[in-house]
Amino acid sequence: MVTIENDIPIGHRRGRLFVISGPSGAGKTTLCKQLVARISNLTFSVSYTTRPPREGEVDGKDYSFVTNDAFHEMIKGNEFIEWAKVYEHFYGTHRNTVIQSLDEGTDLVVEIDEQGAMQLKKAFEEGVFIYLFPPTLATLRTRLEHRGKDSQESIQMRLERAKDEIQHFGEYTYFTVNNELEQSLKQLEAVVIAERMKTAYVNQSSVGEQCQDHQKEA
Repeated sequence: MVTIENDIPIGHRRGRLFVISGPSGAGKTTLCKQLVARISNLTFSVSYTTRPPREGEVDGKDYSFVTNDAFHEMIKGNEFIEWAKVYEHFYGTHRNTVIQSLDEGTDLVVEIDEQGAMQLKKAFEEGVFIYLFPPTLATLRTRLEHRGKDSQESIQMRLERAKDEIQHFGEYTYFTVNNELEQSLKQLEAVVIAERMKTAYVNQSSVGEQCQDHQKEA
């Protein structure tokens, strides 16, 4: 496995929030998992959901699976920084988990639908929002059919939703077309590296301290 070592050696900075959206079947989950595996200090944000686990999914790793009652109790407790109902199930991003990770300087990847992304955009204006396009809607239909998880009625519903969501891609900072996995992955890596190199997110006082340390060593 190739790991990209690109931590900034010039003082502490706050973590960055990378929000990735796209239609169901566009390949978000695969890209997010590979991105986290290839870049250091980048963590996948585990969302809460009321939908049942799919084959191979692990509670606490892919999602935190909870009951409807438990989810609504968390809503009442204001525990979610965003939540939405998608295809008859609820999804939410835990507030404390996100804030703690960012405060500690850890970058987070959030895989989320457009509703949730727009809520996060209001809460984190400094977040990095990336929209993932499928090559074509025909390709998207083929992917949904081949994964064998949805009925024809569900597939059609997801395609109709995709047509609507795509119209709002201008709300995002970046985009990529997931035609070839490795190429899309490289583009996402480039976005993460570029965002980490922005001077605005480096603690200026710690940079000064580090410069003084270098002068003493010299």
